[in-house]
Amino acid sequence: MKSKTKPNGKKPTAEEKKQYLEAEFTKVRVVDFDLKELVMLPREIDLNEWLASNTTTFFNLINLQYSTISEFCTGDTCQAMTACNTIYYWYDERGKKTKCTAPQYVDFVMSLVQKLVTDDDIFPTKYGKEFPNAFESLIKKICRYLFHVLAHLFWAHFKETVALDLQGHLNTLYAHFIVFVREFNLVDPKETCIMDDLSEILCAPAPPAPAAPSSPASAPSPSSHNHVTER
Repeated sequence: MKSKTKPNGKKPTAEEKKQYLEAEFTKVRVVDFDLKELVMLPREIDLNEWLASNTTTFFNLINLQYSTISEFCTGDTCQAMTACNTIYYWYDERGKKTKCTAPQYVDFVMSLVQKLVTDDDIFPTKYGKEFPNAFESLIKKICRYLFHVLAHLFWAHFKETVALDLQGHLNTLYAHFIVFVREFNLVDPKETCIMDDLSEILCAPAPPAPAAPSSPASAPSPSSHNHVTER
């Protein structure tokens, strides 16, 4: 799925690599409750229903978060889908490997996930309809792709996110997502290890902070059009 080759042979500067780890940014959250408790499977809920509901919510929130900086993520500024020193390649349904720009990759991700979550045979909405046997593997595939988008947001667009004063939303969304995928073993730790330094900080109990918007899992207002592409 990925290559460790540095994009364009250039090593990002230390400032670019580590800005999102600085305490002045990592301390900013929009909620201060226990995320572990939030993601745990409620006793009366079916596991697949819980995975479906949360995955759909994460898709919508990550898509919305990306839309806030999408005007800065172009074929010129992001010639490859990068995060840390990793380049992600897109594989189509026939397994053909394609190196594409970051906006193309995100568009492929969001289009594919939109197609899956709106397919009633995969994400059933009618009472009594069963989830497919391959449902968990599809959830894992979706979560892997969504992680790539989150990692790119931190790696390539954290400065723009800070300029928009949305780092608290991004931090909280990322921490919530990581705690969720860890709880249900949905993404291989080898996949997420490139962001372990950030995960270690953000998934710890939130430090005391000034009063912040109190609505749980609140999302930023889109500053541009929603990035979902139907296909």
